[in-house]
Amino acid sequence: MHFVVVFMVAQICNGGRSRFPSSIKVHRHLNLLNNAPVKSIKSPDGDTIDCVHIAHQPAFDHPILKNHTIIKTRPSYHPDWIKDENINMNSSKSFTQLWHSNGKCPKGTIPIRRTKKEDMLRASSLKSYGRKNSVSRQSSIDSEFEDVTKDHEYATARTDGLFYGAKATFNLWNPKVQRQDEFSLGQLWITRGSGSDLNTIEAGWQVYPGLYGDSSTRLFIFWTSDGYQKRKCYNLGCPGFIQTNNEIVLGGTLSPISQVDGSQYEMTILIWKDRKEGDWWMKFGETVVGYWPASLFTSLRESASTVEWGGEVVNLKSDGTPESLQTYSPENSCYDIVLGMNDNSGRWFYYGGPGRNPNGLLDDILLE
Repeated sequence: MHFVVVFMVAQICNGGRSRFPSSIKVHRHLNLLNNAPVKSIKSPDGDTIDCVHIAHQPAFDHPILKNHTIIKTRPSYHPDWIKDENINMNSSKSFTQLWHSNGKCPKGTIPIRRTKKEDMLRASSLKSYGRKNSVSRQSSIDSEFEDVTKDHEYATARTDGLFYGAKATFNLWNPKVQRQDEFSLGQLWITRGSGSDLNTIEAGWQVYPGLYGDSSTRLFIFWTSDGYQKRKCYNLGCPGFIQTNNEIVLGGTLSPISQVDGSQYEMTILIWKDRKEGDWWMKFGETVVGYWPASLFTSLRESASTVEWGGEVVNLKSDGTPESLQTYSPENSCYDIVLGMNDNSGRWFYYGGPGRNPNGLLDDILLE
């Protein structure tokens, strides 16, 4: 089943600075994050893409993966429902990552966005760089997480059951955020567990100046195995996800972006469990990017219990085909969701809103 997510507007925000340790500690941490490249490519958006030998990627710094060997670069299992789908999206156009215009990484390497000193200085601490500071919507109902989730707003469609994969097609947009420590995104959640045993796999697009240093729309992945406490990570910012592809940069800029009353662009994310090996694989468009080893997780080692599609914004204001879907939005006058279905797209939904405007209506911004 495909879900077409067509519009999202971020909430308005403000900014601040964070204290940080000495430059010596920063450079030491940068050396740990940036492995020696075989080749480097300068992207038009200012990023430097390092082509790192596949065996030297950050994943293998994880204690659990020290002795892990990449036996193959593609999964041993492809579910039948992936092959049978043929969604008609005549109005959408193809897109690429900006760095491709200046080169490609050779076979046997993977592309990694180089972490800069400025990236580290935007984080609240060395340990917090590249790590989400709060939990996802499905955990926000847990009382122990109430204080942690109060700055996040969600508009999602959700289904509960027994799942071994999910797919989503997202319309690409570039919502504006004003504070660098806020973000706006569209994503797919695959989860199981609760509290400190919550496991999630997440992927989609996001605008997050605090993480990337600009307001570009970027591809991202995220995972946690302890309810967003210590074991959590964006992209390849810490050990975990094993990339097998030399063409896609996690955290890389996506271009071009959809325009109101103009051309529309979309991306498709597919995540599924290799029933033979147990790992969770990710496909971006037609490209298999890599996998999350089953050993990273506790509750997600066997299957997922919840799949969720939708959007999330951080608002730091001072004051198999499911048979049914539930929608969720905590402040529907500002950020809401509308479900629909047709023969071409299957199930779809609009989500978004005018942001921090108590009199705002979702209908004012939805694209028909």
